[in-house]
Amino acid sequence: MSPNELNEQLKQTVGRLSEPDSMYGLFYEMGDGNPLPSAPALAEIIDLCRAILFPGFYGKSTLSSKTLPYHIGVNLDRLCHLLTQQVVAGLCSQNSEQMQTCQLTEKAQTIVADFITRLPELRRILATDVEAAYNGDPAAESYSEIISCYPVIKALTCYRIAHELLLLGVPLIPRIITEMAHSETGIDIHPGAKIGHHFTIDHGTGVVIGATCIIGNNVKLYQGVTLGAKSFTLDDDGNPIKGIPRHPILEDDVIVYSNATVLGRITLAKGTVIGGNVWVTESTKPGEQIVQAKKRKSQLVRPEDWGGL
Repeated sequence: MSPNELNEQLKQTVGRLSEPDSMYGLFYEMGDGNPLPSAPALAEIIDLCRAILFPGFYGKSTLSSKTLPYHIGVNLDRLCHLLTQQVVAGLCSQNSEQMQTCQLTEKAQTIVADFITRLPELRRILATDVEAAYNGDPAAESYSEIISCYPVIKALTCYRIAHELLLLGVPLIPRIITEMAHSETGIDIHPGAKIGHHFTIDHGTGVVIGATCIIGNNVKLYQGVTLGAKSFTLDDDGNPIKGIPRHPILEDDVIVYSNATVLGRITLAKGTVIGGNVWVTESTKPGEQIVQAKKRKSQLVRPEDWGGL
């Protein structure tokens, strides 16, 4: 192919890729130079939050009780600056009211100020998650090991941050944060889920918790558990109806063992135990145990009984 032919082919391809019809819903046009939220900036925000919530385990490791207020203050100042920028970008992505940039910035500053005041409560509830993980795993030797190593704490930190931002009306960013945790840990928790205190996930890989799940206190999941939707309710045009509760409710003290699948808007009542590899689509009674039916032992057949190979 000659250079002229290659240039012509490139020109035609650019034209086809630039056709408006081919980009419907796929093109984000920045208004007033405002980009979408930045993944690297959000990663730094998560690092800052972890350093504030778990000082010494994340961020500066050479802290003392004397220098702690200084380091928390520096991290909070940086967090406010970065998070305000990213919330503005998130608000711009869904600016249906056509607010001016200055209005969006003011709104973002209010949101970030509210979020900062919630950090002490976030630390308190994350402390209960650390306690639950430690008490629920005989192999765990210390809280330090739980905070430093266990994927559930990393995932729950991101989830609880994202959930608070979602409650404060921040679009897009909460989902990006939980998907970052999903990539890091293999644990997929939608920021819209509601999760109580002393929650833990043993091992964690492959766990899915849907957007409308409600999880009580002292609940424990194992790896591979899915708390999902059974089906989508469709409107008259055949499109899924969004915003309706479609995921399970887990009351206090529920345990769901590995690779169990719990689907639909059902309730696992207080104290329910779901065995491994079980498919559950109906509500349970308090304290009920759902396990696989026992199978007969396989009869031993000797090679001479069927002629061998």
